[in-house]
Amino acid sequence: MRAPSRLVTSSEPAIPTTPLLPTRATRPELRPTPGRSARRAVALVPAVTAIAVGLWGIRRQGSLWSDEAVTYEVAHRSTPDIWRLLAEADAVHGLHYFLLHAVFASWEGGLVALRLPSVLAVAATAAGVGILGRRLTGPRAGLLAGLVVPLLPAMQRYAQEGRSYALVCALMTWGTWLLLDGAEAGGRRRWAGYGAVMLAACLLHEFAVLGLIAHGVTVVLSRRRLRPWAVSAAAVIAGLAPLALLSATQSGQVAWIGAPDASDLLTFGVTALLGIACAFLKPPGRGPVGLSALALPLLILPAGLLLALSPLRPLYVDRYVLFGSIGLALLIGAALDRLPSRGMVVTASLAAAATALLPGGQQLRAPESRSDDVTAVARAVREMSGPGDGLLFTPARRAWILATPGPYAHLDDLALATSPAASGTLFGTEVTPAEIRARMPASRRIVVVQDVIGEPGDSTGRGAAKLATLYAHFEVCGTRRVTRAQITVYARPGLC
Repeated sequence: MRAPSRLVTSSEPAIPTTPLLPTRATRPELRPTPGRSARRAVALVPAVTAIAVGLWGIRRQGSLWSDEAVTYEVAHRSTPDIWRLLAEADAVHGLHYFLLHAVFASWEGGLVALRLPSVLAVAATAAGVGILGRRLTGPRAGLLAGLVVPLLPAMQRYAQEGRSYALVCALMTWGTWLLLDGAEAGGRRRWAGYGAVMLAACLLHEFAVLGLIAHGVTVVLSRRRLRPWAVSAAAVIAGLAPLALLSATQSGQVAWIGAPDASDLLTFGVTALLGIACAFLKPPGRGPVGLSALALPLLILPAGLLLALSPLRPLYVDRYVLFGSIGLALLIGAALDRLPSRGMVVTASLAAAATALLPGGQQLRAPESRSDDVTAVARAVREMSGPGDGLLFTPARRAWILATPGPYAHLDDLALATSPAASGTLFGTEVTPAEIRARMPASRRIVVVQDVIGEPGDSTGRGAAKLATLYAHFEVCGTRRVTRAQITVYARPGLC
């Protein structure tokens, strides 16, 4: 039986009815709000800017420098061949080689495929720095800090190199975000995530452990609980230990690193002073971890430690501590945010962008911006040589040929015993000095590709055997200098 409806009299107020489904007007959470749009912009605008700047001139006019040539060639080896190589050399770059191996297996995109992971990594860094800046000092400071990232000359450079340094920056940025999360909210999951990201950064390049140390200093300066960070750091170091022990047996690969020169010290000093000056202009902090306590250790400590240890063992190379740019960008963004008017902020930002992109950015995208160019060397060898000519490298490093074997195919490599891939080495193996001396006189002309003066020499005796035989039985027909390489054609007397 249907219940009678309840009547509403004038003495009893009516109960307003509520729709079962909220109307459009009652669902403000489903519509973008200015606050939500601003939060998205802090990450998206820097990321899109970084992608645009990174893709600009990404091919660098078809140039390729020797470190990238190594990455390109090794990444095209089979998985077992890469493992064989890492047991002998370059274990510190192993994870990056496997990553690029997967990229090329999916897309044979040449130089773009080689460098695109670095472009995307800088975009992830810019987005993360923007979010960090918003969290530490506010949305405008975060947006400005994120936009600083792709404008820094160092970040522009390594966004377009097929090496691991930009990827380390991205992981360090998001590891820093997880550090803040753990320091402010705690929880095992947050600290476990922090440890996993930092371990990935260290496996991509071992010197990322210096960023881990900088994070420890941040925790101490912020007076947060040290124990959770220490546990995570211990786990990271334990996970890194096997790679560190293996790479220690391959330390001869960094024998080329010399003591820091005056320009290294000056660059570090100016950058550190700029960061400290910006720290004095920063706005008040928004959380328990202060901007200066986070940014200054990242900026100063990793590079400072490597420089301080140089008298014992020179290991300082600026790209090894590229992630210090995270701290610099955060400090510059916060300082720009303190300018008294919005017009001054816009003017200063546009001036900085023009300075970074117009003269400096164009130069960074030119072949001459790197210390060598294997494609230019290959063109010169092809122009200076003929079919049947002999070929020698002194020292025996064959980085010039790794990614550009075609121009050398018509030449007879007189010293080569086993190719790089077949021997499980970076540059292949050579025959004995005695066999080199026996092979060379049979050639009428020999093209010699050698490093210019100042590069590490050949301590095996093979280089001396090559040069002694050339001087004794051949004469110089012509020489050409191409970036860091010198190409000389030798011929038997009277055959130039």
